[in-house]
Amino acid sequence: MADYLVAVKSALSGRYAIERELGQGGMATVYLATDLRHARSVAVKVLRPELGPVLGSDRFLREVRVVAQLNHPHILPLYDSGEADGLLYYVMPHVAGGSLRALLDRSGPLPVPEALDIARQVAAALEHAHARGIVHRDIKPENILLHEGEAMVADFGIALAPDAPGAERLTGTGLALGSAQYMSPEQAVGERTVDARSDVYSLGAVLYEMLAGEPPYTARTAQGLLAKRLTEPVPPIRRARPMVPAAVETALGIALASVAADRFPSAAAFSQALDERTPQPPHPRAVAVLPFVNLSPDPENEFFADGITEDVITQLSKIRALRVISRTSVMAFKKREQSLKEIAARLEVQTVVEGSVRRAGNRVRIVAQLIDAGSDRHLWAETYDRELTDIFAIQSDVALHIADALRAELSPDEHSRIRRKPTDNLEAYQLYLQGRQAYLRFTREGWDEAIAFFEHAVARDPDFGMAHAGLAQTYVELGESGILAASAAFPRAKQAVAEALRSDPGLGDAHRALAYLSAIWDYDWERAEREFRRALELNPSDADAYDLYARMCSAQGRHEEALVMVRRAKELDPLVVAVDLATTLIRAGRYEEAVTAAEGAVAVRPGYDRALATLGWAYLKSGRTEEGLAQLERAVATSPEGVQWHAQLGHAYAITGQPEKAREMLRQLEGKATESFVAPYHLAFVHTGLGELDKAMDLIEQAFTEGGGAVYGIKGSFLFTPLHGFPRFEALLRRMNLA
Repeated sequence: MADYLVAVKSALSGRYAIERELGQGGMATVYLATDLRHARSVAVKVLRPELGPVLGSDRFLREVRVVAQLNHPHILPLYDSGEADGLLYYVMPHVAGGSLRALLDRSGPLPVPEALDIARQVAAALEHAHARGIVHRDIKPENILLHEGEAMVADFGIALAPDAPGAERLTGTGLALGSAQYMSPEQAVGERTVDARSDVYSLGAVLYEMLAGEPPYTARTAQGLLAKRLTEPVPPIRRARPMVPAAVETALGIALASVAADRFPSAAAFSQALDERTPQPPHPRAVAVLPFVNLSPDPENEFFADGITEDVITQLSKIRALRVISRTSVMAFKKREQSLKEIAARLEVQTVVEGSVRRAGNRVRIVAQLIDAGSDRHLWAETYDRELTDIFAIQSDVALHIADALRAELSPDEHSRIRRKPTDNLEAYQLYLQGRQAYLRFTREGWDEAIAFFEHAVARDPDFGMAHAGLAQTYVELGESGILAASAAFPRAKQAVAEALRSDPGLGDAHRALAYLSAIWDYDWERAEREFRRALELNPSDADAYDLYARMCSAQGRHEEALVMVRRAKELDPLVVAVDLATTLIRAGRYEEAVTAAEGAVAVRPGYDRALATLGWAYLKSGRTEEGLAQLERAVATSPEGVQWHAQLGHAYAITGQPEKAREMLRQLEGKATESFVAPYHLAFVHTGLGELDKAMDLIEQAFTEGGGAVYGIKGSFLFTPLHGFPRFEALLRRMNLA
């Protein structure tokens, strides 16, 4: 560092006398200096030397030239910029009053009027820049300087001027500008185009910290921050600071919305909202669509009623202003005996939709009603007596009327996607519904039937994206469960996903499937992250997307983020996702919490093999060996064809000092392998428990090469912890981009 300081002094010696370092950031170092020509103190910001070749001096100076045109009392001006001995730099006034960061570190939370004054001044500066097409991209307390009681925004030197003339922008270099705790979600995931709403988000985070003493979201990693911002509501500021006006709390909730479209459109609008008394908060209303009753003369039309239920759920799930309970949880009440109030309490919603379907020939009669469960008051009801060809218009109409009754605002994109017909071929649609019914049995036979139905559907309409997405999801299930070798299942799934996105680029289910395949088959974790985010933008109430996102995070060892995701999934699918929450808690080492979650899952679904096995591991990890083994044995008895439970029980026997029982489980698995496919991944469970690490690695490497089982999860799996640090294991993690 001493040599670097000497180099900086030498490079700038003709114009500036460098005195000392003031601070460092991710891209540059700031020095206090004397401007020799004008005999004044200045701050010289010198970019890191390795950035010079990446940015190029011409491009950098062109960027700075655009920013230098800003002229506002709350923007720190740029005095100078240039290139010297390969170093890129720009020069600003030196503000002796220090930064907002120094004030917060010194004083803690600020008086409410002072914090609001600073926020308004910064908003005025940003509005001036935004009107000229310049986005700051790095609003944070360090870049807000305080001079004689006034706020001055600094460091516009790395701002983005998206509309300025010229070739490439600085952001085209792939550099991540901004600071994690204040960065908008779209900037955090590296989107090339951000606008004024990104700065609004950052200013909201700064104001939150001025009032509460800490930013709205904190986590140990940048990924953890992003996960919280995407899935958790903004923590109410008045919990930390009751004196904050309600209008300010509401304005912060809007400014910090995870989706840019839900934020204030400008810094000026945010500033104005800080003064208003009654801005309306965008509180998502929770709704559950209960299974529509089949009143058709032909009981075979049960699949049609279930399909209508699922499609209405899908349509509502596209609306960000609603929280919509997943199909898998509401189907538990298909033959309901409970009152609507009891069901709503179980599902944690305020409103429910119920209805009936009667189909006769080419006519269909659908009755739908929206009910406030607490008061049993009807909020909306409608009867549709139409031709079967009108089925998609009916579904869209139901969703839009429900949204209107719940006062949920729709964006133009949401409205357009709800109105879009998935296919013009009614026969293809009915085949798709039959395929979904078969798929949701979650058995080998059901998945085989589903593939046949989906293939017939796309044969009748090759542009039916939902049917292609159904094929993809089915092949993913077959590959991950180990029923088919991944090398046979996943390429077919990828082909189906490509066809789905070709047919409908806005199909959330297809983006979710592509995200998961990118993780579990290609080990392309960055692409998987992007696709999961896109899936959730398109279907904000997609519990499966949150759940699979959590699995991806666990596979990378990002357990904190996985818990954020899986808890959000549980809000949307409360009766099913409890098992995955328990599994994630075990992986995170939080065993007592895992016991509570797993016991709850078993109470809801007493005969569910996954719940029983998960409870078994929660007990084992908590030191309750006999209870743990008993639950795993129940899982095997409940699902005798479930090879994964045999394998897990064999591992459990091995680590509890019963190697002969473990080897008996191994013999049973090897016997099954002579009759049908058994993933080597599952056999590796038992050998790992027995301490036969080389044999276990032989099987895991075979699974990696041939495909089979959830190989992608070996890093995060508690069954493979004995392999951690084993050279062959670490080498395989590197090949999977998991090192």
